[in-house]
Amino acid sequence: MSDGALTVLDGTHLRAVDLSLPDSDVILIGGHVLDLADSKASSSLFGLSLPQGLKSSALKRVNVQDDDVFRQAELDRHQALKLAGDYIAAIADELKDDPLVISILDGNTIRLFLEDEDDFAMLAENLFTDLDAEDVGKINKSVIRSALVHMGVEMGVPPVSEFPPLNDILTKHEANGEEELGQAQFAELLQPILQELAEALAKKNVVLIQNIKIVNGSKLRKLLADEKQLNNVVEKILQGKKDDLGSAEVIRSYLEKNGLELGLPPSEGDEAVAILYDLVFAELKEDKIALKEGEDKFGNLVKKILEKLAEQLEANPVFHDTEN
Repeated sequence: MSDGALTVLDGTHLRAVDLSLPDSDVILIGGHVLDLADSKASSSLFGLSLPQGLKSSALKRVNVQDDDVFRQAELDRHQALKLAGDYIAAIADELKDDPLVISILDGNTIRLFLEDEDDFAMLAENLFTDLDAEDVGKINKSVIRSALVHMGVEMGVPPVSEFPPLNDILTKHEANGEEELGQAQFAELLQPILQELAEALAKKNVVLIQNIKIVNGSKLRKLLADEKQLNNVVEKILQGKKDDLGSAEVIRSYLEKNGLELGLPPSEGDEAVAILYDLVFAELKEDKIALKEGEDKFGNLVKKILEKLAEQLEANPVFHDTEN
């Protein structure tokens, strides 16, 4: 798996997990079974430490409301196997509804820079220029740490907080001093540090969850399946109607402003989302009398539009950065 690229975890990796338990007839404790299932799931998800929110949501799917109490419960082998299987399936279902986007840092991206002399020379020059804020042609040796931060996950470098061995590598190469370095000296120091970092990551990958949300229509489909919730949405859209606007125009305006809470991607400044709306609404003829003929016809139009949006998002999920 090459770092720098993004990997989507949508539950597929968990559908064939080996759920074998230790061969024993002894009573098993709920907490031990859950921890074992977590470990199995993590191993199948590239070693990712499962977010607590994901685990809590999965437990609710298998009707475990009080985690602390359940962890003390005694289970026989059959019960334990069923729990582990249901729990991992629930994690997979959660990821299907709300996928995670991860980066797997395994040293490959760093090696690509190191293997090409021109690429590495340009990288070192750009980093040096960025760090030489006063343009004096010299930087402190300790600034090498900032250089790695500048490279970041996109260039295959993990945060020190996620990969403590990086501290050891910096200490080994005495990259914490106040000695001043010119550009050539900076490059000479950076190269072996990156080489050792790439080797260390090859032995122990770092898996990071990205601040990227995938909107795949799952939440929208749940809305469509809940008649009461759907009717509430229709009523809210009707409340904001204007007499000079046609039905489709009224609905689109509402969805673009409030779509995020319904399970639609944010529309502001996103060309892909604008294309999505254009595609769906292009299939609908502007109906200027629907608002005058009662809420039933208008409600059916809202439902039809949401169904088409859900269908398009399932076929072509939209990614958006949650930090922006």
